[in-house]
Parts: sequence; C-alpha cells; structure tokens
Amino acid sequence: MDSSIILGVGDAHHLRSGRDHIIYAGMPSEKVYSIVQRKRKFAPYAVWGYAWNLFYPREQSNIKIDGVNIQVENVTPGEIRLRVL
Repeated sequence: MDSSIILGVGDAHHLRSGRDHIIYAGMPSEKVYSIVQRKRKFAPYAVWGYAWNLFYPREQSNIKIDGVNIQVENVTPGEIRLRVL
C-alpha cells in the first residue's frame, strides 16, 4: 500500500515498524536536498540514538532508505512530498 507524505523542514516520519525515522532537512543548495536518517535504540534504562544527513541531487526521485523504497514527488526548500512504496 502506498502512502503520500508531506514533510516540512524538521518534520519527522517513521518509515515502518522496525525501520528508521526520516526528517526533512531542506535544501543546502539549489540542486541538492537533504534527508536525515535517524536510528533509535532502547536499553532497559535509557534511550539513545544517532542520525546522519543523506544528500540527493534534486532530480533524483527514487531513493532507498533503510531498505524502504521512496519516490520523491516534489521538493522545495521548505517541504518535500514523497510516497513510501
């Protein structure tokens, strides 16, 4: 089942159960957009995690994050519209 998502800068989305979260990080340049991939781990008495930025050329519309295929429908400096496949 496909689902469309619109994320503003700083907005997060959980890809799927057991998968990572993504956060739209905007466009550092006119031709590049960035998505943060965030992992979280739970320990008995703590929650810890780490994240990193992924950079894509603006014209790249099919990406894969944590084994999940994503189709980017539109990207602007303020928001990204994507479909999780």
